[in-house]
Amino acid sequence: MFYVFGIIISYLLGSVPFGVIVTRLAGQGDLRKVGSGNIGAANVMRVGGLRMAGLVWVLDMVKAIAAVLIGQMIGGATFAAWCGFAAVLGHCFPVWLRFHGGKGISSVFGILLAINPIMFVICGIEWLVVALSLGYSSLASLTVLCVAPILAFTASPTVGFAFLCTSLICIWRHRENIGRLVGGTESKLAWRWKK
Repeated sequence: MFYVFGIIISYLLGSVPFGVIVTRLAGQGDLRKVGSGNIGAANVMRVGGLRMAGLVWVLDMVKAIAAVLIGQMIGGATFAAWCGFAAVLGHCFPVWLRFHGGKGISSVFGILLAINPIMFVICGIEWLVVALSLGYSSLASLTVLCVAPILAFTASPTVGFAFLCTSLICIWRHRENIGRLVGGTESKLAWRWKK
């Protein structure tokens, strides 16, 4: 019963649309109707600048961290990873927004930080290197989504499988970005401190 409760709470935590909430409170309107229409930090940066995007990124990480901590209290490291999976599922398909959510990368970083800070640092450096050198947030995120399960499998096969499932969902959510990257039409990040 506690396991079911943990998964449900984790999903509901992940479903909290901080991107929509923060931009609306900041007077930027409905995030889903501006920029790319995505509710994640990358679109927040397009409409509100780097500071607002950073706030949303941190909040999306925190909800995943909370889910992982709940999982650890209930059933240890493997269940914690599955609670992280549930949080990412909630972020990508939030019940509050009729299941139209973000792409999950910030929440994945929250899981990494809560489960293994070394993995978090490795993936964070990788994201920054790709994003800063090539300018594509989506490509940096996709690289993290490929690297994270490999790192997780080296620590624990059961945790690694949970990470693999989490990454596959996020890669699926990036399918349009993949198409644009292949076609050469993906937009680059505009690093603006303030909109």
